[in-house]
Amino acid sequence: MQTLRRDRETDPGAHFFFNRLRVPLSNLTDPNKRVKPSDFAGKPQTPGFAARKIAADLLGNVVHKRRPLDNELDLNSGHSGFRELAFNDRALVRAILGVCLRHRGEIAEIIDRLLDRPIPEKSGRVLDILHVGIAQMLFMEVPDRAAVSLAVENASADRRARPYKGLVNGVLRRLGREREALTSDLDRAALNTPEWLLESWTQSYGAETAKAIATAHQSEAALDLTIKDGSSEVWAEKLGGTVVGAGSVRLVKKGAVDKLEGFEEGAWWVQDAAAALPAKLLGDLRGKRVADLCAAPGGKTAQLAAAGAEVTAVDISKGRLKRVSENLSRLKLSSEIVTSDIREWEPEAPFDAILLDAPCSATGTIRRHPDVPWLKQLYDVETLSKIQGELLRRVIGWLKPGGVLVYCTCSLEKAEGEDQIASVLAEVDGIELIPVTADEIGGLAASVTEEGYLRTLPCQPVTKAGDETGLDGFFAARIKRL
Repeated sequence: MQTLRRDRETDPGAHFFFNRLRVPLSNLTDPNKRVKPSDFAGKPQTPGFAARKIAADLLGNVVHKRRPLDNELDLNSGHSGFRELAFNDRALVRAILGVCLRHRGEIAEIIDRLLDRPIPEKSGRVLDILHVGIAQMLFMEVPDRAAVSLAVENASADRRARPYKGLVNGVLRRLGREREALTSDLDRAALNTPEWLLESWTQSYGAETAKAIATAHQSEAALDLTIKDGSSEVWAEKLGGTVVGAGSVRLVKKGAVDKLEGFEEGAWWVQDAAAALPAKLLGDLRGKRVADLCAAPGGKTAQLAAAGAEVTAVDISKGRLKRVSENLSRLKLSSEIVTSDIREWEPEAPFDAILLDAPCSATGTIRRHPDVPWLKQLYDVETLSKIQGELLRRVIGWLKPGGVLVYCTCSLEKAEGEDQIASVLAEVDGIELIPVTADEIGGLAASVTEEGYLRTLPCQPVTKAGDETGLDGFFAARIKRL
């Protein structure tokens, strides 16, 4: 994939501009430092400065050090500077990072057009500061003057970046003057999607759908709820939402989840409308023994328990299972909790049904996890595909005769979905595919493939009428043991 670049050899304006701002870019070094608000105690600073400083630091940790954003933002074990911020500043940091990551390729192209030569890889936080500044100028309601001033202050606060505060100031001011010329011809969907991902989606779904998927990722995911007793219409009215998918409630306005009506009493839990579909494929579960494998974060465990199943929830992460237990307690639901790698664990008796939400690349969740495209690589898909195949073949043997297994992943890659099922059906005796029907998933016919798989895409309708779109990318298939 090729992108346009502003060339100082053919653009006299660019050459003149950077002659005036000329600095030894090769001298930029990586501060490699985790900053926190207390580092600036006693020093006068502009309101909002600490949030921008932390945002640049976290952005660098995610894209350069490949640290998952959720880990950095964890209030118990995440970045110490982020944890020290006030609530409003933490919300601002989250918003800035979301925009920076959703528009990362686009912002990088703009920087290329503004610089007469690329900034060296080991350039410290200067590049991250520019990304944070541009994100605010182009995509957030922050006045240019404030965004530029805070970016310059951010560079000035770091002794290694301080010599280049003039470059930061000049680049951002020029963007303010020439934003239309610099941004009008950008192919945003392509720029903001790593090449290997766009090629994968084009091969799987066609160029038009691939672009629609990439475009959908530029918008933040909606907040969907699963209602414990199934009274979706009632809760949609109470919370001012709409019913989507197969009974999920989509909220129009977002706010603090724990302040919404019904949270304390355990009437619902947060779960994307697409993520709520696989468990529904298991049918009537009242009184049945059901395994939820790779169970965390626990939305599907809650679904199975609410449906009347005797649930055994298994996951390798003790910490994530602790949250599953806490959520089940709030919801007044119960499940047996097992901390184990299912490649080593053995059940005491076979199950009536199994839900295997296999570990995957999570490329279907980019709307809510915008760091995924910049953390994952093609080799991650290849590695995970091998694990998925191993798990799938292992757990089929844990079904009773006549039992049903639903295999699912929150990935858009066919290697982690369709290819896995085609392979296991061809290689394993005594099983058959039970096709999914639109009626089982709220009439979402566009999400049922010719083979009878469930395949949701971020650009697909989320209602039977097709008047609203926006789903996580999910794959699910249903297999019966004969």
